[in-house]
Amino acid sequence: MKLLPAALLSACCVTGAAHAQEYLPILQYHHVDASTPRSTSVSPEEFKQHMDYLKEAGYQVLDLATALQSIRSDQPLPDKAVAITFDDAYLNIYENGFPILKEHGFPFTVFINTGPIERGHRSFLTWFQMEEMQKSGGVFANHTVSHPYMLRLEEGETVDQWEQRIHQEVSDVESLLLSKLGSTPKMIAYPYGESNEVVRNLIRDQDMVGFGQQSGVVSKDSDFANLPRFPAAGPYAELSSLKVKLRAKPMPLNAIENGGDFANEQPVKMTLTLKEGRYRKHDLNCYVAGQGKASLNWVDDNVVVVEAERAFPVGRGRINCTMPDQSGRHYYWFSNVWIRTASEQRYVTD
Repeated sequence: MKLLPAALLSACCVTGAAHAQEYLPILQYHHVDASTPRSTSVSPEEFKQHMDYLKEAGYQVLDLATALQSIRSDQPLPDKAVAITFDDAYLNIYENGFPILKEHGFPFTVFINTGPIERGHRSFLTWFQMEEMQKSGGVFANHTVSHPYMLRLEEGETVDQWEQRIHQEVSDVESLLLSKLGSTPKMIAYPYGESNEVVRNLIRDQDMVGFGQQSGVVSKDSDFANLPRFPAAGPYAELSSLKVKLRAKPMPLNAIENGGDFANEQPVKMTLTLKEGRYRKHDLNCYVAGQGKASLNWVDDNVVVVEAERAFPVGRGRINCTMPDQSGRHYYWFSNVWIRTASEQRYVTD
């Protein structure tokens, strides 16, 4: 069984710290606009409702990079800690989202793809606007230059050439962040959430933190080259859904065996090994995208095999697992994403 790295398995202990937490839910947004594609958008009214709730319910919105460093250093976060992020450098973040964030005094992180910014695309942020946002808690991080499918070869491209191109996609943004804004948090959100071990090792080698698009909560056990976030737009914009995610905890896992990053013509399955402890295991539920509940086969008291009923179609598919804690007020949460490729897409699958 594939074990998580030993350094990631040590428990994050908070001794004598009242009202502190060892984990961080991170919200993911894209557009803040009522006229953009609904799947990646919240309206300005919805976004204000989200931010008003965070303020009224006493959530502590933290700078993402600082909070992650605290988690890795075994430093407790305040109770009800959360972070706010955006993917892509859309102008409507500045026009519709930033005034609300500034009013609430909330820090936030925007992962920017610099290609359209450098070309002066009218739907994207300018460096001048980003400088203004920096003064009110905005941090800007890496989302590559051109927002490519990072695991796909271009026509006629070798794997070595692909690795060099992806390295350039990342390093060029880092250089621009330093030259235009004066700093980089050394964080990247993978376009479409897609990465493999080659890409993740590239990020680790550059001492960066990476984010996918699987849902879940960050803890010291997490893979910091592929961290989860909770989508908060489109079908996930309802306040009731947001409240559940804000109360989520990381699933207490010792090991995960998922068969790798890619799916095929067979139904996916994964083996989860829970840490020792008292859990409501009979209330564990896992849901397969587009299929409903997954089958659960408990191998022993702490090991469960989670299996989809049918193969995924081409694209990205996921299984989300949740389990209530003993209080019933919070859910442990874990999500895994696989990619099923089509031959013409020329994915690097090794």
